[in-house]
Amino acid sequence: MIATDDQIHEVIRRTLDEDLGERGDVTGQLIEEDRTATLAIVAREEGIVAGLRLVEAAFLVLDPTTEVHIHSRDGDRVEPGQCVAQVQGLARSILAAERTALNFLGHLSGIATLTARFVEVVEAANPRCVVLDTRKTTPTLRVFEKDAVVAGGGQNHRMGLYDAVLIKDNHLGMLSITEGVERARQLAPGLEVEVECDTVDQAVEAARSGCDAILLDNMDPTRVATAVAAIRAAEQAPVRIEVSGGVNLHTAGALAAAGPDCISVGALTHSAVVLDFGLDLDLQG
Repeated sequence: MIATDDQIHEVIRRTLDEDLGERGDVTGQLIEEDRTATLAIVAREEGIVAGLRLVEAAFLVLDPTTEVHIHSRDGDRVEPGQCVAQVQGLARSILAAERTALNFLGHLSGIATLTARFVEVVEAANPRCVVLDTRKTTPTLRVFEKDAVVAGGGQNHRMGLYDAVLIKDNHLGMLSITEGVERARQLAPGLEVEVECDTVDQAVEAARSGCDAILLDNMDPTRVATAVAAIRAAEQAPVRIEVSGGVNLHTAGALAAAGPDCISVGALTHSAVVLDFGLDLDLQG
């Protein structure tokens, strides 16, 4: 997992503060202060669960006396009616934290579920091809969303602008591919250098430049197959070939079959539908 305990605590604290404001849960204050409750978090549809560490933290950060029992692991497939976690403690605390917990659980499980669907389609067409995420993530939630991608069977691309070089079309408007790769090697030795290519000719130049990876952007399967063959013929050393640009569940299989090493999909994090979880609350006493 990428997300650290400190990162989880920080985002949960900020989210709770946003929800509770200065007055706290006004509706929850209608319930007696010492009333206890048990809350079961139950899946309402089939999918891949992710974000359980944030679920646990949501209740414990607000009230450390709460008992949280997690019954699943990130990456598990869940069925409708399956209980993934149970929470026991003061009713006011549980009710105040439940929406924060469910918001993260539903969002991240949606990402994991969509990722699993892409992985299934891609692996069926090309078992050697892997599914990658992108930087098209929700601001401040990147580490959690990328963890969810891994839970769904995908892999992480670069985390940010700092841990890899990706020379894209806007960069290439101001320097050549060869110049860009040479400067990248000087500026950031040890980092992976990838070049985004819109044409087969660009891909050949990139393969000859000594870059580590080539991103074939917005190419149909036929052009991808042509570019892959041209890259393999021109490469000076093994180059990772990535396909990206508008990939969806209908096109992913054909693109994978064209022979790339990986397919990056922005939709994993920017278009995943929330997975539905419900609350079964049993007030005690």
